[in-house]
Amino acid sequence: MAEIIALVDYGAGNLHSVENALRKVGAKVKVTADPDVVRAADRIVLPGVGSFRACAQGLNAEKGVVEAMHERVFVGGAPFLGICVGMQLLATRGLEHGETPGLGWIDGTVRLIEPTDISVKVPHMGWNDVAPLPHARRHDVVAEGEAYFLHSYHFKARHHEDVLAMTDHGGGLVAAIGRDNLVGVQFHPEKSQAYGLDLLSKFLEWKP
Repeated sequence: MAEIIALVDYGAGNLHSVENALRKVGAKVKVTADPDVVRAADRIVLPGVGSFRACAQGLNAEKGVVEAMHERVFVGGAPFLGICVGMQLLATRGLEHGETPGLGWIDGTVRLIEPTDISVKVPHMGWNDVAPLPHARRHDVVAEGEAYFLHSYHFKARHHEDVLAMTDHGGGLVAAIGRDNLVGVQFHPEKSQAYGLDLLSKFLEWKP
């Protein structure tokens, strides 16, 4: 029987494009804000577009969903994928429009990109390289390649071992984070053509 992927619906802007990309690689997707569906899912995907504060508020407004995700991921061991702001929400806090608590699943702060080269523009928008770090092989989800980015804030991880891949935009920026059964990507797999579909396929097959 095909695994059920819970795609968490909390008003994040890229929901349907992520759903379409997951279905394209053969996933059985349930778009949901129902805590019981999240608890029963085999894998969880948290999308996100917009500001850290707005996304955090939207997610917390869905009654019982954060608790259900925590239970399914940390007690049930379900693999979890966060995309763009869905990845950033894993942080301890975000500093966009003031300080907002994140889920606190991976230690770090989401802060404004401040390029060391003043000619480099923010937001970081368009195609850029994804360069996995040597220790990222244990995750077997994020591969070397080129992906589509669109963000003005970036994840500054507290622990180097939680960083799976980097990219460069006027200095190094985290492209992917992860530990145990968690993985998050700053780029948009659903906009990254063959590379993005390959990543989603790897996530569906991943057995952390």
